[in-house]
Amino acid sequence: MSDTGYSVLEKRLLNEVQHGFPLSTRPFAELAERFDSDEQTVLNAYRRLQDEGVVSRIGPVFRPNRIGVSTLAAMAVPPQDLERVAACISARPEVNHNYERLHEFNLWFVVTARDTQELQAALQAIEQECGYPLMDLPMLEDYYIDLGFEIHWGDD
Repeated sequence: MSDTGYSVLEKRLLNEVQHGFPLSTRPFAELAERFDSDEQTVLNAYRRLQDEGVVSRIGPVFRPNRIGVSTLAAMAVPPQDLERVAACISARPEVNHNYERLHEFNLWFVVTARDTQELQAALQAIEQECGYPLMDLPMLEDYYIDLGFEIHWGDD
């Protein structure tokens, strides 16, 4: 382990696998080979990073509305209730992430579903479960933004 608490392997998994994740039946074995490790060690590293909240999800990202439907949604949540509402939203299987923004509408999230009917049902359920109305912001035009971020470690 280094001063940051993350091993060299964990750092490489976080930095180098944001793009080019292997598309195979054994992607973690391929990563192990790439990083001179073994499959179980790679899996354990990802589990630890997930348990610590560093990695929330490993999976594909599809272009919006190519498979199923999706929308961006926002809520205005009082700061003292933000953590509870964010956890409520994150617990929904239709939500893959949420984030806080500095705005009246301070909690933003993406909701996906099989079809429009299921999407609307999910949005209504989120409002009921979380206790706040939401603003539905369907995509009108798509833009591709590469969201890979190089992590600079303090001990590098």
